[in-house]
Formats: sequence, C-alpha cells, structure tokens
Amino acid sequence: MGRNLLEKIVAPHLVAGEMRPGCEVGIAVDQTLTQDALGTMAYLQLEGMGVERVKTKLSISYVDHLTLQSGFENADDHRYLQTVAQKYGVLYSKPGNGICHQVHLERFSRPGWTLIGSDSHTPTCGATGMLAIGAGGLDVAAAMAGKAFHFTYPRVVRVNLIGALRPWSTAKDAALEILRRLTTKGNVGKLLEFGGEGLAGLSVPERATIANMGAELGITSSIFPSDAVTRQFLQAQQRLSAWMALVPDADAAYDEEMDLDLGAIEPNVALPHSPGNVCTVRQAGDIAVDQVLIGSCTNARIEDLRQAAAVLDGRKKADGVDLLVVPGSQQVRDQAEAEGLDRIFKAAGAQWRHAGCSMCLGMNPDQLRPGQRCASTSNRNFEGRQGKGGRTHLVSPRMAAAAVAGRFVDIRSWPPA
Repeated sequence: MGRNLLEKIVAPHLVAGEMRPGCEVGIAVDQTLTQDALGTMAYLQLEGMGVERVKTKLSISYVDHLTLQSGFENADDHRYLQTVAQKYGVLYSKPGNGICHQVHLERFSRPGWTLIGSDSHTPTCGATGMLAIGAGGLDVAAAMAGKAFHFTYPRVVRVNLIGALRPWSTAKDAALEILRRLTTKGNVGKLLEFGGEGLAGLSVPERATIANMGAELGITSSIFPSDAVTRQFLQAQQRLSAWMALVPDADAAYDEEMDLDLGAIEPNVALPHSPGNVCTVRQAGDIAVDQVLIGSCTNARIEDLRQAAAVLDGRKKADGVDLLVVPGSQQVRDQAEAEGLDRIFKAAGAQWRHAGCSMCLGMNPDQLRPGQRCASTSNRNFEGRQGKGGRTHLVSPRMAAAAVAGRFVDIRSWPPA
C-alpha cells in the first residue's frame, strides 16, 4: 500500500508512536514560528529550559499583531522579543515586515519539512507541501529546545478538486464552501489532503488561502502536494533550491474522501458570527455595509490585491463607508506599489496601511460601532472581533471591493448597469 502526503512527511520525522489515527505520535520539528501576541510566553518558557541556542533548523520570531503603540507595553514586549532572539539564535522579523504566515510562505516554507507555530493559522504553509501545525507556546518552546512535538495522529481526508474556478469565484469562495459543508464542529482529529486534476489551476497563494481557513474547521492541518505549481512559486521567490517533488502514491489510502467541484462554486459569504455560517451571496440578499477590510493572512497576497484593484479601478467608495487595505508583507506592498495598485486604492478613498495583522484583530482606531456591518477578507467574524456590537461578513477580495458601494453586490453581475 502506498503512502499519502501526511505519511510521507511524518515517516522520516517520526521519533515516537505509530502512524495510526487516534495514536499519539512524536515528530522532529524542522521549523518554528511565533508572533508577538503569544510569543513572549513561549520565549520565557524557553529561557527556563536551560538551553543555550535553539536546536531547530530554523526558528523565527515575528512581530505583526501588536503593532499599535498606544502605550509602552507592546514596545517593551517587542524589545524583549528582539533581544531574546539574538540570545538564542532565532531570526527576528520586525514590525512592518509582514504577517508571519505570509512572510513564512514567501521566505521559509519548504516541501517535506515540519513547522509548528504559536498561531492557529500556521497551516497556511501547507500550501507548499509542509506539515504545518498551530500549537501552544510550551510546545513551540520545547521544539526550539530540541524536543519532539507530540500530537494525535489524524484521520486523513482526501479532497478531490475537480474542474476550475469560474470568473468571479475565488479560492476564498472555495474555502467557504468547504466550511459550509463541514462546518466548524466535528472535525477535530482530521487533516485535509488536497489532490485531483483541479490542483493545476490553483496557484500557491490560492492554495494558501484554502489551507489558512482550514483552521476554522478545527482540523489538525491541510496539505497540498509539492508539484510544478509549487516549483514555479519557489522559483519566483528565488528559492528554487528549497523545492522537492512531493505527491501521494497512486495507491495511497485515505480515511475519508470528498469531491469539490471548483466550477460549481459561487461567490460565498460567511454571515455573523461564525466562519461556518456560509451561504452564497445571492442567498444572503440585500445587506448594507459600513466598512470594508481587505487584508489578513487569508487574503493579503498580491493576487488578492490585484483582484480588489480591478474592481475598484475608476470607482470611489460611498460616503460613510470606511475602506482599509492592508498588504500581507513588505514584499507584497512593494510589488503592489510598483504596479500602481496603491494609487487605485487611494483614489477609491482607501487607507493604504503597512503590512500587519491589526486589521484582522480589530485593532483599528475606526472599529465598528454597534449595529454596523463589515465586509472583510479575513478568516474570523466572531462577535466583537471588529468592534463591540459590530457584524462582520467574510468574503473574497472581489466581493469586498464591490461592497464599497455601501451594499453587498453579486459580483457575477459586475459592473452594475
């Protein structure tokens, strides 16, 4: 019997346990990441372990969440993170470099390697064929100290991708369709492995959007093969040496299977207050919008900004609508500005922000007020996340950009007559 992707990655990293669903396994960890909202505790724990240097192949401390300097507390944390990184041999990513998951995808993701991070959206890097898992700070600290990461070996669900996305449908709509089917409950102890002929039509950034929102399902992680599309992405990042082919064997076994016809996916929206509360935009009906947020680790890549700019080009936001656009990394910001996308956003009335997570966290001076509604390209719409009493709707960059008119628009009929 052949091996699936999870088995192919875990087998050479396995140090304890048996690769059977429900069994506890321990694996060697190649990489770790932390972000500043949760990383401080991880490094305090590392300091208590008595090691002189981290023992992983690569560990990175990102500062991307708490960049709003309303007091001394965040600045003090950042100074600590910078000095502890120097002490233990951890790379330090300063504020403005970008969101941890986007920067890691660009600069450090590597097929066949293992990554754990103290952030639930660490599985984003599964887009390049990594086993990437969100973990607690103590687990990350232990991995940096050279210890194995222990977790329950999951049931592997093969997702067969069929066809191709139609015009105006996006990877975000595909991710929301999976959430509509599987919901946010009952998926603990599972892992999604994507395959099928539809893979060839999905770029690594599109795969990253789908892998990112797997966190909302409650699964262990998501994995895509490392194929010609992955090779092209790493080559564009000038990291071709990191590429290796990684695909499942033809006779690999799976615990479950599901088909996803990309050609049948319509523009979707997750209504308040759950990422699993999904319907099509057509079913959602007429909804007023007070704020539009384009960014987050889900949809702040250059392809996302191009899609939004194509909708906004030559148009302005309606009076009373706030529009924020936040690139996922400095690389994305530089590329967007080189292409003139920032000028389109600014002409439409947008605030063009530095790369970071503040938009997704609701750490904006212009938070939603009670009763206001937001169209967001983020991954979570929990009550109060964008402002107490606000109601957040999760959509694609195209849908969000069209919503600057002050209402949700069925993007399939864009532009309006």
